[in-house]
Formats: sequence, structure tokens, C-alpha cells
Amino acid sequence: MTIGWLDLSAGASGDMLLGALVDAGVPLDVPAAAVAALPVEPIRLVAERTTRHGLGATRVHVHAPASPEHRTWADVRRLLVGAALPEPVRDGALAVFERLAVAEGRVHRVPPEDVHFHEVGALDALADVVGVVAGFEHLRLDRLTASPVALGSGSARGAHGVVPVPGPAVLELLAGVPVTAGAVPAEMCTPTGAALVAARVTEWTTLPPMRVERVGTGAGGRDPAELPNVVRLVLGVPSELQPAGPVVLETNIDDLDPRLWPAVLDALFAAGASDAWLTPILMKKGRPAHTLSVLCPVDALASVQAAVFATTSTIGMRVVPVGKVALERIQTSVAVLGGRVGVKVAVSDGRVVNVSVEYEDVAALAGSRQLPVKEVLRAATAAAEAAYPAGRGTDDRGAGG
Repeated sequence: MTIGWLDLSAGASGDMLLGALVDAGVPLDVPAAAVAALPVEPIRLVAERTTRHGLGATRVHVHAPASPEHRTWADVRRLLVGAALPEPVRDGALAVFERLAVAEGRVHRVPPEDVHFHEVGALDALADVVGVVAGFEHLRLDRLTASPVALGSGSARGAHGVVPVPGPAVLELLAGVPVTAGAVPAEMCTPTGAALVAARVTEWTTLPPMRVERVGTGAGGRDPAELPNVVRLVLGVPSELQPAGPVVLETNIDDLDPRLWPAVLDALFAAGASDAWLTPILMKKGRPAHTLSVLCPVDALASVQAAVFATTSTIGMRVVPVGKVALERIQTSVAVLGGRVGVKVAVSDGRVVNVSVEYEDVAALAGSRQLPVKEVLRAATAAAEAAYPAGRGTDDRGAGG
């Protein structure tokens, strides 16, 4: 899986996104070929290496003849449908322009079909949209995420005169998206940039957990004093953050033969689980089931998860980080009935607070002596408690140890 994250802290525009894609490794021929497929006057893309506040970046210039034609959404749609574009690129570009038409229609209170594109209907905006869509299709990302979008503030002059910043169409396009004014008192996000990120981004977040493979930096035309005027595209593969402490894996299972549970628990302990247990539950439709809970140290998490999937019928589990308080433990043994039995001594502040004998040792000794297990258990427990009296220091133990 490959994921991308866009740093939009300096806003977004078509040329900034194009520059980030090319800087991240998309060959310039990819967007150039898509743009050349448009049935319009020749448009040429030129990539230039530049810097913004000392940060290396790529700027993509769109060289297109002036176009006095003010295209409607219907005009742009016919143009794209008639272009010899790959279907994903055509559909992606149509989705972007449809968003633009709907947003402009709401701003001007007219049906989307009647919207006359001005700036966004010009040839350079057509090239930006088609080129950016082609670039993202080339990357074949499984997921594209982005930071909140900086929009700017103040005012700007457009086709209808002076308009406030953020522009009305930009706000319409980014409804429901986390945005901020940003550091620059000017337009930081264009309608084309807003439509592109709104159409392509699936999640708005800080940099997600990933192993970074490539970073592309695309420069805008201006170089404001407040911050580098760039869009950064970070590409990588997902990486889940490992919890710092132990976790409990939990899953509800209602379709496993109960005779398999002892083998399941044995497999989990063999995989590194610290503890594992079953809790009877009642699931939907009144089905009896069990919750399998597994206490697991972080270094055994992968192997224990694999054991759960391999030995049970579950297809998912919860991973819950937990805190743990554990007493100091001493592993020792005591002599009893001519043999030795393992003993676990729990210590708090240097004093014995609990003593327990190892049941497997008791059962083995009972079998070898042909005695009832309960008699050996009673004798071993008495010997252990005599050797390690509760409340005594571990150095003050009795002679039985």
C-alpha cells in the first residue's frame, strides 16, 4: 500500500500541486501528455528548479495562449469528454470541474449548467486540473491525506472585481474541510487548488504514521516573506505506531468448536503471550460465545496476533494498550515428600506478600508417589509458607527453603 500526505500549510494551487507531483518523481511527460490530449490550442509544460526561503522546489510553468473564451460547465464537459484521455484521468478531471461548477453556482445563485468559468475556464486552469489528475493517477496511491488548508486573508481582484479572501467559491469547495487563515494576508488557496484537493483527498489529518519514501515540493509563483510558498507531497507506506507498554488483544468468537480452546491457549503462550483467558458472553441473536483476551508484551505482538488468526476463526481483533503493576517475583523451590516443588514468591517493599506453588510440579510429584494431588498440594503449600512466611523479608526465610 502506498499513501500520500499533502502539506497545505501554505495553501494550494494547480501549479503548486503540479510542481509537487513532478518533484516527487512523476515524469513531466505524464501531465504533459494528458494536457496535449485536450482539443484546444497547444499548451506546453515546463519544469523549473527553484527555491522558496532556501527550500529546494520544482515549479511547473504552463505556457498557453490567451483564451478570451469564457467557457461554461457544459463547454468544459464536452471538451473533456471529447479528449483522448485515459478514462480515470477524464473522470477525475470531470469530477473536479463539476465541483467547481456547483460551488460557483451557489456563490452566484445560478444553476451549475449556467455557470460561466472565467479564471478556471482558461487554458492554464484546464492544464492544471488535467495535469494534476494525471499525476495522481500515475502514482496509483491507495490513500491521499492532507493537512488543514491555509486559505489566506484580505482581498483580491478577480473577474468580478475585488472579492474577499478566502474567496466565496473556495469556501464553498472546502465546506466540511479543516481550514485556517494561514500566515499570509493574501490569497493562498485558489479555486482550482481547492477543487483538486477536495476531489482527491480522502482524509484531513496531520502526517499519518508512515515510512517515508519520497517527498515532492512544488512552488507557487509568489515568494511571500511569511513562509515558503510551497505544497509538499510526502509519499510512503503505512506504519502502525507500536504501543509503549503491554496490550490486551480481544476478540469475540461464536463459531469455534469449544474443544479447540485448550490448544488455542497453548499456542498463544508459545507465541509469547503473558496471559490468556476466556470470558463467556452472549452475542447478537442470543448466540453464546466467548471473548478471547490475551495479555501481550509489545515485542511479542506480531507473533501473538498471528497465532490468534491461525488458531481461531476470528477475522479481526481489538488492540488495547494497558498499564500494568507487577510485584517483584522470586522463583525458587521447596523440598516436600522426597521431591522438590517450584515456588513463586511475590515481594512488595522487600517483604513477602504471597507464596504459591507450581501446580504442574505438584501433579508430577503426586503421580510419582502415587498420592492424591490434594495431599501433595497441601504439603507443598505448607512447606512453602513455612519457608517464606508472609510479612517477613526474603532474607529472613525459614530453614525449609
